[in-house]
Amino acid sequence: MASTLDLTPRASARGVGSNADTTATVYGYTAAGSAFQRAQQPDYFGWIEHVRAAAGCTRPIRLAGSLYTVEPATGRILDSRHTDAMPDAAIYKACGNRRSRVCPACAQTYQRDAFQLLRAGLIGGKGVPDSVAGHPAVFATFTAPSFGTVHARVVKRHTCGNRRRCDCRAEPCHARRDTGLCVHGRPAVCWARHEQGDTVIGRPLCLDCYDHGHQVVWNIFSGKLWHRTKQAAERHLAQLAHRRGIPRVEIRTASGNTRTVAPIRLSPGKVAELQARGAVHFHAIARLDGVDGQDPDAIVPPPAGFTVGDLVDALQHAARQVTFNTPAHPDRPEGWRIAWGEQLDLEPIATDGTGELTDSLVAGYLAKYATKSTEATGHTSTRLTADSIGDYADPDGDHTARLIDACWRIGRPTGTPVPLSERPRDPRPRTGFVPRWECPDCGTHTRYAACPVCVADRQGALDAEPSKLPSGNPYSRLRRWAHMLGYGGHFLTKARRYSVTFRLLRDTRAQFRRHEHQDHEHPAASGPPVDQVDEDTPLIVGTLTFAGVGWHTSGDALLANTAAAMARERRTTGREELAHELSAITPADAAPAAA
Repeated sequence: MASTLDLTPRASARGVGSNADTTATVYGYTAAGSAFQRAQQPDYFGWIEHVRAAAGCTRPIRLAGSLYTVEPATGRILDSRHTDAMPDAAIYKACGNRRSRVCPACAQTYQRDAFQLLRAGLIGGKGVPDSVAGHPAVFATFTAPSFGTVHARVVKRHTCGNRRRCDCRAEPCHARRDTGLCVHGRPAVCWARHEQGDTVIGRPLCLDCYDHGHQVVWNIFSGKLWHRTKQAAERHLAQLAHRRGIPRVEIRTASGNTRTVAPIRLSPGKVAELQARGAVHFHAIARLDGVDGQDPDAIVPPPAGFTVGDLVDALQHAARQVTFNTPAHPDRPEGWRIAWGEQLDLEPIATDGTGELTDSLVAGYLAKYATKSTEATGHTSTRLTADSIGDYADPDGDHTARLIDACWRIGRPTGTPVPLSERPRDPRPRTGFVPRWECPDCGTHTRYAACPVCVADRQGALDAEPSKLPSGNPYSRLRRWAHMLGYGGHFLTKARRYSVTFRLLRDTRAQFRRHEHQDHEHPAASGPPVDQVDEDTPLIVGTLTFAGVGWHTSGDALLANTAAAMARERRTTGREELAHELSAITPADAAPAAA
């Protein structure tokens, strides 16, 4: 929304004054006062233009340093500028946070990028071939199992036109006549008909009966469950292709070796959503692709005969089959069982716009949840430490406090650390040469004490491993992700061949902004503008360092966010007017224009 603050007095009707009163004292330590002081400075419009790139950001990143204009051919520095000569002695950069609660402006940009990324995987564009519109695709929802009875709003038959503003009559929450109290003496029934937005939805009927530990463990292992489900669905599809007599495809790997793979692959894109009870579930787009032996990275249609029904059967089979137990824990030696819940929704996606579930609807639905986090549970915090855990965790508190306490309790260190002097050390080769010998592993003849080929391979394997060695306790990540109620995965993930990347979209947008005031050509309707860079084009090289986070004053934040909000309103109004004009064009009117 645009700000209602007037920065200068304005002429008004008699008896009606301006909210920019010049007679009263405006104090600089208030938001209105600091904004008024900033607007009175002679370089105000230059400052607005300087912060335009991060104007809508709630907490922009401030960078300080020097910018050099360099001639590419000779490396000669043509010009240099320091941020001390710029407004506020810093360069503002948007934070890029995806969470709408933290930064609405950056989250809106992330949501729009996610929409384009997910929709391109269904209909093509942005570098994805248009032929993907004919691939079988399914919108799947995988839910978590039940960890206890919670309050819910159940509507068996919807008569409303908009589910977001559903006002249908709900069924009783938990209407049971066979029992009245649980083992802890609390009511095990609920006859209330909860309304939309009721804060009690998702809360357990009995906090002591609810298995908070199992839920946080399920959240931390849900990523592995999804990975195994995807593998099981691909195995089911490969077996189906074998029964139908479709041969496997030979491909050549990057190392030059040849191996055979199944003629069909699954290309998913998923978004994680935290429910009101604090359990994560996944919304996924599953698309069937084929495999090209000449170009394994190409996106080709699946073999003839594979339909949406085959994809639905594969996902249903994988969801029922995949289950595993977590490693042993002192609190539960047998581990916790990890499996999907009973509710599994699989609906085909109509990319031609004829069905109820279209590509735009699915992409918009998933992009909306990509900007959410733990807001549905009522808990929002940054990463918790030993100093701040006491403010949020409580074993006898409410539902969210018990979940955080379970994360901290189960994620505690379970073993005794070995002293450094008693830890085994890798054998180190002696210096100098030794008599020539043959390596029994690779057959290399060498005079070094250690085989140089095997050592290089071992070093390459070590370089491919994560830099932070695992602690040996698979539950230790629960403490790191206690503020997320145990879930530590990405909220939007996709297969490598499903669609383009966020980086490509961001680079394209930056390149377009760089050339939006110039005449340029587009290689395609959906491609980025051609970058006219040659040997004579100077380069801008920056040596910038982190200077801080946020605006200097609340008045600066008010002015910058107001200017950005007004610009967003103009763009939104322009898009609505353009859409209205396009929808008003009849086929008879469009025919002469096409001719």
